[in-house]
Parts: sequence; C-alpha cells; structure tokens
Amino acid sequence: MLATPGPLPTGPDWSFEVKWDGMRVLASVTEGPGGPGDPAPVLQLRTRSGRDVTANFPELTGLVDLAPDVVLDGEVVLLDDGVPSFAALAHRMQGVLSPAAAQRRPVTFMVFDVLRLYGVPLLDRPLAERRATLDRLDLAGVPHVEVSPRYPDGAALLEVTARRGLEGVVAKRETSVYRPGRRSPDWVKVAHRHSQSCLVGGWRPERTSGKRIGALLLGVPGPGGLEFAGRVGSGLAGTAVQQVLTERLAAVESTASPFAAPIGRVDATGARWCTPAVVVEIAHLGWTQAGRLRQPVFRGVRDDVDPADVRREPG
Repeated sequence: MLATPGPLPTGPDWSFEVKWDGMRVLASVTEGPGGPGDPAPVLQLRTRSGRDVTANFPELTGLVDLAPDVVLDGEVVLLDDGVPSFAALAHRMQGVLSPAAAQRRPVTFMVFDVLRLYGVPLLDRPLAERRATLDRLDLAGVPHVEVSPRYPDGAALLEVTARRGLEGVVAKRETSVYRPGRRSPDWVKVAHRHSQSCLVGGWRPERTSGKRIGALLLGVPGPGGLEFAGRVGSGLAGTAVQQVLTERLAAVESTASPFAAPIGRVDATGARWCTPAVVVEIAHLGWTQAGRLRQPVFRGVRDDVDPADVRREPG
C-alpha cells in the first residue's frame, strides 16, 4: 500500500509516523520446507518491485525467530548520526553482502505494519488493530529491527522532522484497511524536500572521458509516452556510482531515443540512448514550467521500484 502526496490531515482519526528515507521491504517468515514443525523457518525480503533482497541484508536474519508465519511491512534504512542516508543505502541495494561486512555498518528495518500472522491474513483489519498486533510482537529482541513509532500530533512531528533533517511525515487513517500495491488517500505523505523517481532514457559522457557518465537524461511517463524531465550531472562523480550506472545502462542500450518528443540539441548532443528500464532517485527543487526538474541531484539507483510504477510527483 502506497501513500498519496497531500497536505497534512488533522483530526482524531489519524496517526502520524516519520517518513523514512530508505527502501520499502516486505519481510515474510514461512515454515521450513518440511512443513509444520520444521525447525528451520525461511526468511524472504522483497522490494516493492518484487525483487528478492534477502542476501543484501544478512544482518536481518534474526527475523526468522519472530514467528513461524508472519509478514511485515517496513522500510530498510541506513542511519548516519540518527538520520537515514539514502545515498549510503543505495550501495547496499546493489548486491549480496557477507554477514561480516554487513555488521560493520548494519541497516535498520523500521517496521510499521503486519499483514499476516500465524496464517491469519490481516489486510482487511483496520490499521489500529494491525498496529496493536504489531506492538504485541517481540521485535525488541530482534537485532537491527525496530517498530516505527506513531505520534498523535502531526504538526509537531512535521516540525521536528524538518529540524532534524528527516524526509517528512506519513499520516495514516486509523480505520484504513491494507490494499497491496495501491495508492490510497488513507495514507498521506508530506515531504520536506522534493524527490522524484525517474527513468533513464539516455546518458552523455564526460567531456574529458568518453567512458565516464557525465549526465543522465531523465524521463517520466506521460499520456503520450516518456516525457523528458531534464538531465542530471550532480551526484554522479563517485567511483561506485559510475560502476553501477555503467553496468546497468550497458545492459539496456538502444540506437534510438525513447522520448515521445525530440529533446533539444543542448541535451541530445552526444547522447547514448537506452531503453527506459533503469529507475533512479532524483532530489530537486521543483518543476519548471517546461516540465523540467529544477536543480536535480542524483541520489541512487532504485532497484526496489518497478519502471511501470514511476509517475510524476507534485513539487
């Protein structure tokens, strides 16, 4: 279930949580291959796009001891001085990590919902009941796992999150049921800074090196096809970033522009085109009247977002 951007709701029917700047993950624990009574339950971590990332986060294996059958919804974050760093987490999204390497800088799984417990689906139960069930689970005993706190005062939480440099607030209606994959007006997100998932339609090499990526050509699906959203060069200089982007874009290279309309010569000159299958996260300062992102900054590749789910966010 996804939140809808909007103004902060008020009233007794709503509760409020921190909007964590991380990777949305469903964690499921099921009985082992031997069925009931099998002493080896199985943990699986999946992103919104359905990608299995269990091996990316070995520090979360303690979830198998929580219950023999449970599904949790939450966000994996990597904290820097108590503040989530998406840029740091982006490197953890890219591949398998050994338990020893993970423990040197572990992630935290911030759990905010429980969707199934002991074989009983909870999707049609109201949020207040699901959260009460979540609070009864012994998550405090699981390493690197926390329950995302809820607060009654949304305005106060919005002020605190802004002061601490957090991403924002999510308001949730206490009576809301859970609808997987849908954007619901019963969950409302209010962000302090603009962020947009974009599809990469092409790239331009650095002026001094034809092998390094100097800028990405960004697109967002529109009614007539892929709409050009501008180009981003800021945030691409790191070696790890260059390696990941080079590998991903080489796999989807194309001979023709994927954009629905021709883009200007200033942006298209020297461009290498690709099929829009790679999703990236872009921070920005709003949209121009021409539909371009204002002062975009690359934050990371989003393997957890399906290209079909990318849409223009207000800002």
